[in-house]
Amino acid sequence: MAVWNQTPTDENKDKSSAAPPQTTPVVPPKESVSVNRGESIFGAGVTIEGKIEGDANVRIGGKFKGEIQIKGDLNVEKGAHLAAKISAESVTIGGEVEGNVAANAQVKLLETGQLVGDLKAKTLTVAAGSRMRGHVEFGWSGSDLAKFVNGRAHEADMTKTGG
Repeated sequence: MAVWNQTPTDENKDKSSAAPPQTTPVVPPKESVSVNRGESIFGAGVTIEGKIEGDANVRIGGKFKGEIQIKGDLNVEKGAHLAAKISAESVTIGGEVEGNVAANAQVKLLETGQLVGDLKAKTLTVAAGSRMRGHVEFGWSGSDLAKFVNGRAHEADMTKTGG
C-alpha cells in the first residue's frame, strides 16, 4: 500500500481544466530502534549510576557506575567508562572498565579496550594494543576449578596420580 501526498499548486487551483496535480510519495520515517530489539543502548552522552539486571543484551557508550547482571551480552563501546561489577553471557570491551568481569561464555578485549580488575570467562580474546591489569582465569570448567585451591592442585589428587 502506498501513501501519496498531493500538493496543489496555485496554477492548479485557478484552472479547472488543467492537468491533474503532481503527487509526491510520503516515505514513512525510519525506525531509530536497533535491529536487535532485545538490546538496550545507553549512548555516549548518558551517565547512569545503579544496577542493571535482565535477560537482554546491553550496549553502553557512556558512563556507568554500579553493578551489571545480565543473561545477555554486554558491549562496552570505545569511549565508554564503566566502574562496575559485571556478570554477563559474553562481554566485549572497547572502552574502559574498572571492576571485576565474569562471563559465562567469552570476553573480547578490543584494541581500544582497557580493563582494571579480575576477569573470569570460558574463553578470552585479546587484541593487540588492549590493556589489562588484574587476575585472569579462562578455559576452566566447573569441575576443573574444583581441583585447584589458590592455583595449586589438591595434594590428595596429586598422590592418586603419582604426582
